[in-house]
Amino acid sequence: MSNRNDFPEGFLWGAATASFQIEGATTADGRGRSIWDTFAETPGKILGGDTGDPADDHYYRYAEDVALMSRLNLGAYRFSIAWPRILPEGAGAVNQAGIDFYDRLVDSLLEAGIQPWATLYHWDLPQALEDAGGWPHRDTAYRFRDYAQVVADALGDRVGNWMTINEPWCAAFLGYHNGHHAPGHHDAAAALAAAHHLLLGHGLAAEAIRSTGNPARVGLAHNQAVIRPHGPSAADARAARRADAVRNRVFTDPLLKGRYPADLREDLAEVSDFSFLVDGDMDTISAPMDFLGVNYYSPEFVAASAKGLDPALVSGEGDAWLGAEPEEVHVSQGLPVTHMGWEIDPTGLYDVLMRLAGESGGIDLYVTENGCAFEDTVTEDGEVNDTDRVDYYEGHLRAAKEAIQAGVPLRGYFAWSLLDNFEWAWGYSRRFGIVHVDYETQKRTVKDSGHWYAELAKTGVFPER
Repeated sequence: MSNRNDFPEGFLWGAATASFQIEGATTADGRGRSIWDTFAETPGKILGGDTGDPADDHYYRYAEDVALMSRLNLGAYRFSIAWPRILPEGAGAVNQAGIDFYDRLVDSLLEAGIQPWATLYHWDLPQALEDAGGWPHRDTAYRFRDYAQVVADALGDRVGNWMTINEPWCAAFLGYHNGHHAPGHHDAAAALAAAHHLLLGHGLAAEAIRSTGNPARVGLAHNQAVIRPHGPSAADARAARRADAVRNRVFTDPLLKGRYPADLREDLAEVSDFSFLVDGDMDTISAPMDFLGVNYYSPEFVAASAKGLDPALVSGEGDAWLGAEPEEVHVSQGLPVTHMGWEIDPTGLYDVLMRLAGESGGIDLYVTENGCAFEDTVTEDGEVNDTDRVDYYEGHLRAAKEAIQAGVPLRGYFAWSLLDNFEWAWGYSRRFGIVHVDYETQKRTVKDSGHWYAELAKTGVFPER
């Protein structure tokens, strides 16, 4: 290939989903309850009162969806396994029907020539484990190890690429600090303990996967935030440093350096004494990963104070992030936004890839989520002309290509998402898919972005527009 926009030979093109967001069938075949079942049933937690049933009905339509992946020329599919499908009570008896579903899915993918990339935890903690203390409780990390062992024993002969945890920051801080996600708690100390036990669970699960003796590459999917100071002042720089510590380095330093950042511990001294850290934990957490997944959507700008700023551009005053000073805020830059209200800036993806390439010692990187929500409509001709989404993908993939040219070991890219789906607290009101889903009929329609992505995946060359 000679086109200057080509991606390297062997670059992996995929798409991603998550179990609770697409599967539906929340009570079928012995599946237990998850914290998201409970959260979604709680009035006022999910926009429109939506729940995870039927979602995209993928549990029953997986064969149709795998055929769609083939049409889209995907080389890989990143999916997550529902812990309560495998262990309905979080521990103890294994639900064979749950294993059987993922057996069928993996076999279908392999028959279609699509690599299965499995995520063990994409936020659907069994409710029984939350009742016993959840992620703030150390025992949950060991129950996660046991679950990982069951899944790796069942699927490890066919699944070669594993992600232990998806976005531990969201699971810990959205779940236990600001309560925007399940289980909906508001306890800063518990959130920090949850973050540690998610990291410990990652390390223990990696050990379990490797113990099977099957060829396996193990990593996790980290939503590394791009934190930028709003202005050139030293005060804004300090705010960015604090935000970076609790958004990024709280995870990457233990994973890559085997320790928590000293400034983080100082910032959060009034929140926690870090007594959850036990001798030997960091050896488990920092065991070398085979790759690191990077989830990126939008950068974040922070300022030391809202003073003098347009109030319409300011958010988070008084509680911008855990450990923030009272006046520190997030500041929008007035850029175009997606339907989520997230500003569109592909340079953030370049920056995050460059940073992690420098910090991770040269291990393979994959963009494991990147995508956007827009207000899609199906035309009378049965098309979805989502030009804004094509623009988003092209801009970000050109940034990824630039990072590769700069030496970043980026080996693949997973679009978020394959299908429109249950977008957590937003319910079904936000559509991220490259395939449209009519939730009344479950009809799938490949959007223009899906056709564009399929051509790129087939040729490795940006399609002409």
